[in-house]
Amino acid sequence: MTLVSLSKARKARAKAADKAQAAENRVAFGRTKAEKARAQADASRTARHLDGKRLEP
Repeated sequence: MTLVSLSKARKARAKAADKAQAAENRVAFGRTKAEKARAQADASRTARHLDGKRLEP
């Protein structure tokens, strides 16, 4: 039987959760300026394309 400090186990679990959250944030927000600009250009191009296809009553 091993003795485990509950406070150390809790801190280790919290640290692992923080690392996982940081990894998700790097994926979501860690894009270069060029990648962000390209994504915005694609979104605006798609919006313009759809607006051009819209039928007005």
